[in-house]
Amino acid sequence: MHSSYISRTHNFLYSRKYNFRFSYPNYCTTTTTSERATMEKYSKDAVGEEVIKDQLREGFAKSACDYDPSNREFDEILPHLLNIYASHATPQDFDIYAPDATFEDPLMRAQGIKQIKSAFYSIPKVFSESRITEYSIKENVISPRKKEILMDNKQYYKFLGKDIHMISLIKLQIENGKIVRHEDWWDQKPLWNSETVRLPLVGRLAEMTRRASMLVTHCLMRFGKDPSN
Repeated sequence: MHSSYISRTHNFLYSRKYNFRFSYPNYCTTTTTSERATMEKYSKDAVGEEVIKDQLREGFAKSACDYDPSNREFDEILPHLLNIYASHATPQDFDIYAPDATFEDPLMRAQGIKQIKSAFYSIPKVFSESRITEYSIKENVISPRKKEILMDNKQYYKFLGKDIHMISLIKLQIENGKIVRHEDWWDQKPLWNSETVRLPLVGRLAEMTRRASMLVTHCLMRFGKDPSN
């Protein structure tokens, strides 16, 4: 189900006290003759393909910095996140969130997995199609157990036969491999709240409006009930 998304080439940029780039699934922007030969050797069977991915991830990253190849939380989160935005989510896709995680965009603010489910289950009720079409990712390592993911992306929606294209910045805070906060900044603009607008009262009204919108959506979506099919 996720292969069509995983096969799309994208760049990861890991930031600690250094920066480096590599491409997925090739994991590097350039390869030497010997590296290409190694790739051809292992591409003959599925097991070899997985082996070469691990080798390229570990070997090429270590040539640029001290990268720990065991830190792959976001590699596991990404397919589920793409699935959620594509309105094809299963209940298991929401396991990427911590139980008390929050989701917020300009329309609503969800608290907990049940409300997050309601927020995303409501998308196909409004749009006939939805998906993330392009993205680039930056990972900031805050501590061994905490990371911040910044995902520049383009989203596509179809509403009443009309195509809608939108740029967005998805901000994820990850702790112990789970998303604890998920923000979606439409047009890459910060969400309005008491700290981001000049008039705190306007910011608080925006926050209250998002909470009210979420509660209405939560009721309409039967309090985050998973689809029967």
